[in-house]
Amino acid sequence: MNSRDTILHRVRTECAKLPPAAAPQVPEVWPRERPTPATMAERFAKELAAVQGEVIRCVSIDDAKRRLDELIEQAVWTSLGGMDRPIVREVTAELRPGLVHWAASDWQPRRMAELSVSVITADVLLADTGSCVIDCGTPQDRLLCYLPPACVVIARVDQLAEHLPAAWGTIGPRVAEPDRRGEFVIVTGPSRTADIEKILILGVHGPKRLVVLLIG
Repeated sequence: MNSRDTILHRVRTECAKLPPAAAPQVPEVWPRERPTPATMAERFAKELAAVQGEVIRCVSIDDAKRRLDELIEQAVWTSLGGMDRPIVREVTAELRPGLVHWAASDWQPRRMAELSVSVITADVLLADTGSCVIDCGTPQDRLLCYLPPACVVIARVDQLAEHLPAAWGTIGPRVAEPDRRGEFVIVTGPSRTADIEKILILGVHGPKRLVVLLIG
């Protein structure tokens, strides 16, 4: 046994005599304050407005239907690309026939870019940044978040989380599913970019307008 082995043997022997150490605590980077849903809804609307996004509060599904119909009329949207989810189906159920086109696997990006607006749903809303976390299981779901010039997100107040770590309980198990496909996309307001003159331009890399219909 050389000197190195002798030293390591002594270290291991002495370490073996020590009681097992408790695992160190994971530091809490974002403390949980657990605000009320009303407080989170107010914070979400404020943060989204700060980046030129819009929140329309809806008391019910029927109210969301009415507000969406008003948006379509005011903005003169002639074609809607729908994310095929139950709440999107429900809110768009009474729109005139032929207005909503449901995202399909054969849709190409050019066709999606020609839509007036996309109507999608969020899985989680982050109150601290005004962000929508969207489960995009297909390329078409993902591109609906980006390609049409406007985007309407339908979500409920009970989907609000105070920040991203508070949403891990919802997102984590779904990400860990062995057969899972796709990805989560985080959308925070309309697309924003600025040139060297510091002139802010909306809609260069994504929708120019983003509206959240917040139900509840």
